[in-house]
Amino acid sequence: MALIEIQVPDIGDFDAVTVIELLVKPGDTVQAEQSLITVESDKASMEIPSSHAGVVQALRVQIGDQVKQGSVVLALEVADGAAAAPAAAAPAPASAPDSGAASASPATVSAPKAPEAAVNQAPAAPALVAASAAAPVPAHQPTAAPTGKLPHASPSVRKFARELGVPLAEVAGTGPKGRITQADVQAFTQSVMSGRLQTQAQAAKAPAASAGTGVGLDLLPWPKVDFAKFGAVERKELSRIKKISGANLHRNWVMIPHVTNNDEADITELEAFRVSTNKENEKSGVKVTMLAFVIKAVVAALKKFPEFNASLDGDTLVYKQYFHIGFAADTPNGLVVPVLKNADQKGILQISAEMSELAKKARDGKLGAADMQGGSMSISSLGGIGGTHFTPIINAPEVAILGLSKGQMKPVWDGKQFVPRLTLPLSLSYDHRVIDGALAARFNAYLGQVLADYRRILL
Repeated sequence: MALIEIQVPDIGDFDAVTVIELLVKPGDTVQAEQSLITVESDKASMEIPSSHAGVVQALRVQIGDQVKQGSVVLALEVADGAAAAPAAAAPAPASAPDSGAASASPATVSAPKAPEAAVNQAPAAPALVAASAAAPVPAHQPTAAPTGKLPHASPSVRKFARELGVPLAEVAGTGPKGRITQADVQAFTQSVMSGRLQTQAQAAKAPAASAGTGVGLDLLPWPKVDFAKFGAVERKELSRIKKISGANLHRNWVMIPHVTNNDEADITELEAFRVSTNKENEKSGVKVTMLAFVIKAVVAALKKFPEFNASLDGDTLVYKQYFHIGFAADTPNGLVVPVLKNADQKGILQISAEMSELAKKARDGKLGAADMQGGSMSISSLGGIGGTHFTPIINAPEVAILGLSKGQMKPVWDGKQFVPRLTLPLSLSYDHRVIDGALAARFNAYLGQVLADYRRILL
């Protein structure tokens, strides 16, 4: 038997990531590719797998530790032949001296390369190193038509892709007979992330370039206050998600000219239908929320007003032919925006089920890059908490976001008398460079009409 050390593999251009979960303990028997620890990077998390099968002798990390590429995760006891196999497979450097004697210290082995965990609101960072230089990995194509052909991949690779939210149909396999490997999934994720980081890096450079033209923000420095002088205080670090989303929200608020249109929708009949639907489908375990109906109504509004399903690319407006709706999910660590893909092709029950799955992945920190990209428009719902109206911040590069507040019973004049009606406040923030006030008012009014009489969605 031999003792080897499992290290953190290449995790991209991140200085350090935080250990948030230990998946094994000393004495456990692990298999090759079995996850050892979970680390947090950006708004998502990734699991570090073992490169060998063996028995865990000692853990070298604890929850909360900061680790980076090369950090030792644990000591693993493996069979003698298993420890030597990876070293024999790797080509030795030309200048490396011959190693004639066996070393008394444990062998050091890196785990397989971990996937790059990323989110829709990842910060500007250096481009990631490509996992394979042999052939470029195609960028994510959310509008690509399905081929109907089952991707050639093992069950473990399929599970790995599902955890990252990677569509296997878009991954090019480099294994025998085109088989998709774990490295192919990792390379695909990195290619998607790299393209997004490059776009955001260019956007981050724009304000600096304009600083000398008179249009930059010439602000006073942030005030420094010693609050302890006035009483007892407690200091807590912002979560990683809040640090990242805060920078993105700041950029979006400063760079996008926001205007918010407030309106109300009569959802009396729709709410009654939602309640009866849940009663009829109690055994299915799928709970239908008002947000599911709103998502379907938003799709109808996007089809009628395509300017809202667009993004600015310089002086060009890119109209999207797909309908992917993002929804803000509240998690213990902050707000994330998973994207429900192809909402126009799904019914209310399927939308509700997928929303529930995405929300759970968000709370567990398991959302992958593909889960939070390609949105047409986003929805931020505070209906379960309260409020009347608010100004949601647009999720760049989208051009609009819909805010939902708490529905309230109000007396409404029907021409003869006041009758109680359940109304839902709608707060539509839009990019005034793309959308003018009249178009926004029409969008919100039409959305209210669809929610008031859901039969309009069939027209």
